[in-house]
Amino acid sequence: MGRILAIDYGAKRIGLAHTDEMQLIACPLDTISSKDIFDYLHHYFIKETVTSVVIGEPKTLGNKPALITAKIKIFTERLQKISKLPIYRIDERFTSKIAINAMVEMNVKKYKRRDKSLVDKISAAVILQSYLDRKSRV
Repeated sequence: MGRILAIDYGAKRIGLAHTDEMQLIACPLDTISSKDIFDYLHHYFIKETVTSVVIGEPKTLGNKPALITAKIKIFTERLQKISKLPIYRIDERFTSKIAINAMVEMNVKKYKRRDKSLVDKISAAVILQSYLDRKSRV
């Protein structure tokens, strides 16, 4: 089948998650510097069979686009040109909070919960799991 890749875009860091090849389970993958993301993705797409990409869509509590939305649009357009894969956007409100709460539930030490790169890749997994849940209901 192939994997689904999820991206939690940030100005400094980008959290990544992917599914297993049967597209059943979302797993944190990596956190990459924003400036290095396209090199990373190029190698990832060569190494893995990817069927689609899910990108978090940040919105305000008033359901309006967040400030970073314009940068995500540019990123998405560039990604579309190099990958030709279907790209889906999914609401990412509260994913960082959900990620931190999940780490608390897993008894992750407080100093590790402060690691933004860990939070970013777990947030990407939350975005991806949300997409998988929605997809399974359709």
